[in-house]
Amino acid sequence: MLRTILNVIWLVLCGFWMAILYALAGLVCFVLFFLVVTIPLGIAAFRIAGYVLWPFGRSIEVRRDAGVGSLIGNVIWIVLFGWWLALGHLTTGIALCLTIIGIPLGLANFKIIPISLVPLGVEIVPSGQLYPGYT
Repeated sequence: MLRTILNVIWLVLCGFWMAILYALAGLVCFVLFFLVVTIPLGIAAFRIAGYVLWPFGRSIEVRRDAGVGSLIGNVIWIVLFGWWLALGHLTTGIALCLTIIGIPLGLANFKIIPISLVPLGVEIVPSGQLYPGYT
């Protein structure tokens, strides 16, 4: 119940707007660059947009099977979009932490910064569930 309330407040205050930014980044990767290299970045941007819409109750786990391709893609992502989106989460998180009600939402923004910087090689899973590759 508390997760749902926090997700609805999140959606209204910042989730919708941040999801739009991720969707725009994904569209730019698909349409403007139209390179084989940027297509996985566009897919990752849409995946993160879904996470940013409803983040409470989900977490981010590092994939152990990510290879050199994800490293190269993450470098390209950081240069093109990642640092702008991370800056957006940082700014929004600080603004939300200025109010008592916004503190959990601000902390959630800070939690999303790592995936906004390096979207490849991570998995979004329900909270409490480990990535299937873990033993």
